[in-house]
Amino acid sequence: MTGTISKLAAIIVLTVAYSCGNSSPRHGNPGFPVADSVPAGEAEKLSEEAIADIVQNIASPVEIAAIMQSMQVPFSAEYLAPTQGADRLTTNFQKAVMLGIYGADLGYLNIYEKTGTSVDLLSTIKRMADGLRVGQFLDFETLKRLSVSKSNLDSLLFLSVNSYNKIDEYLRENNRGSVSALMIAGVWIEGQYLATQVTRTHPDRVLRNRIGEQKIILGDLLMLLRPYRDSNSDYSSLYNMMEEISNTYRDVRITYRLGEPETVEEDGRLVMIQHEESIVEMTDDQLAEITGISEKVRNKLISGG
Repeated sequence: MTGTISKLAAIIVLTVAYSCGNSSPRHGNPGFPVADSVPAGEAEKLSEEAIADIVQNIASPVEIAAIMQSMQVPFSAEYLAPTQGADRLTTNFQKAVMLGIYGADLGYLNIYEKTGTSVDLLSTIKRMADGLRVGQFLDFETLKRLSVSKSNLDSLLFLSVNSYNKIDEYLRENNRGSVSALMIAGVWIEGQYLATQVTRTHPDRVLRNRIGEQKIILGDLLMLLRPYRDSNSDYSSLYNMMEEISNTYRDVRITYRLGEPETVEEDGRLVMIQHEESIVEMTDDQLAEITGISEKVRNKLISGG
């Protein structure tokens, strides 16, 4: 299927397959006035399998960056969220969203091998993570050394995803599922911003289709965020903004066509894999509307508004 995430694309996607049925309220964390876990009334709507599917199908900014690179789109620092003034982000809500956005930008920098430029971004990510009490899972010194040396991109990418996975695992084990949901939303929003901005100057069918396919992913993201929308005004605002983006997809049509089956060997036995191709019908006007609202939402979030 066109939207299937490759191994490379999975680098920044956060694994959030937590068990909702075992959630319990948590108290005393400033910035999250209610439990981070999923309310009991919503638990049956978000099984482990459902959340795993949501995360697996989110278009990673690393994947978007790889498509951009294959299109020979030059690197542009203008696409990055500014790190200046990041210290003004005082709530856990803001830090969690920005941890996702900055993580997406880190993937973009790494794919374009702008590793030396990523040191300042890494410092900001570390501060955001420390503010959420998960900074202990970022091996900042090693990440910084690999970035400065520009010698081992594979190790840098692996260590980046491993750090985010450890953060996510810790959050899930400590009933802070809403933080993971916010990080995922941040990753998606920044990936959407990158893709839509590039199509303005470098129209490409593959990237355009990937943007169109987000109609399905947005429905999943709304489901992931829905249990928290009444927690406070921040969650409600984010949910409403995501719904606003989703509404611009109302007339985008996606159909699927079966491709040729493929036989592969797994664990010493032959397995048949049925491929699917997505067909996206999206007009230029629809794309322009999606691009505009995606930019509006992303810029509102990075401004702390």
